[in-house]
Amino acid sequence: MKLYERSPLLLAACALALAVALTGCGTATPSPERSATGDGAGVAKNETPDVTVGDCRLEAASGLPEDAEVVPCAEPHDEEVFHEIELPDGAFSQEAVEAATLECVGDPFTAFVGVPRAESALGVYLISPTEETWDRPGGRVVSCVLVDPAGQVEGTLEGAAR
Repeated sequence: MKLYERSPLLLAACALALAVALTGCGTATPSPERSATGDGAGVAKNETPDVTVGDCRLEAASGLPEDAEVVPCAEPHDEEVFHEIELPDGAFSQEAVEAATLECVGDPFTAFVGVPRAESALGVYLISPTEETWDRPGGRVVSCVLVDPAGQVEGTLEGAAR
């Protein structure tokens, strides 16, 4: 299975954003400031720089993930965090991170979208832990982010079946 392709610069920026921004997003439950539908209630840009399941985000003009703004999913948005994987304690291993990322395009993708990744028009990119974030609270979390290559969407992509 192939993940949605993003430019290497964006992937590097994701890793950098994770290194700078992660402050304990290690659960798969939306944080108290966000509703389960990702409405972004009470979350202003850069108020909560980490991402969590249910967040819908609007890419910033800079294209950098740390500049993305959490917005209500009912509004036009570019991406939606649909799953998180917390990797176990132990030494950092890029191989372990890469192996865990396959989960993003497996059963969690199918359960959220309603069709397997191979049959879907939607793409996935990852915000992955780095060696620098590994020992920080929430620093072992892989965030699975759903995007529509056709452009912005309104509403959640949960159950989109496309």
